[in-house]
Amino acid sequence: MIEMQDAAYGYGAEPLLADLSLQLAPGSFHFLTGPSGAGKTTFLKLCYAELLPTGGSVSLFGHTATGLTRDGIADLRQRIGVVHQDCAFLDHLSVNENIALPLTVSAKGSMVQDANLSELVGWVGLSSRANALPPELSGGERQRAALARAIIMDPDLILADEPTGNVDWDMSLRLLNLLIELNKLGKTVVIATHDLALIRAAKQKVQARVLRIQGGQIMAAGADL
Repeated sequence: MIEMQDAAYGYGAEPLLADLSLQLAPGSFHFLTGPSGAGKTTFLKLCYAELLPTGGSVSLFGHTATGLTRDGIADLRQRIGVVHQDCAFLDHLSVNENIALPLTVSAKGSMVQDANLSELVGWVGLSSRANALPPELSGGERQRAALARAIIMDPDLILADEPTGNVDWDMSLRLLNLLIELNKLGKTVVIATHDLALIRAAKQKVQARVLRIQGGQIMAAGADL
């Protein structure tokens, strides 16, 4: 699904990430850890071609990222749902409208959109907030809305960048359980987090691979939580 061969990325003379070689297989579950500034967000951006490697190669669904056209990247991104760290929304649109934006932009059928949207909003527990505006939402509600928006297109791969960074522990577990449910439906999930307690909490629920970025490289990759 995602394959890196000696991939590297740097913002200046020194690479932030280097010698990354790994595969994210269909249906797998991964935690990406490492200290702040280690390159977790950069790693995720390489996975959806927001950034292109400055060395080595990154392949998305069998296509080399550096060989893709802008339209080709846009098409592949319809198979990838991203939960961004900042949870940015359009404040003049309702929760429902923000979640549906990817469908609106891709011109999907409105009847299918309405049915799927209602079900999805209920699944993340936001039915009572469907017509609220983003500034009216709590931190946990914003995170759940961001997750719903990321999966409205039924992606094969879900990338979540610190999805529990601004919520309490109970909400962190709720978001984790939603992502585990998606994995059980066959989705590949990657969660970037510095919260080791969250990783330990997943131990009895999902078989996860833990990737740790340190010194610009993947220092550990295994199933142990």
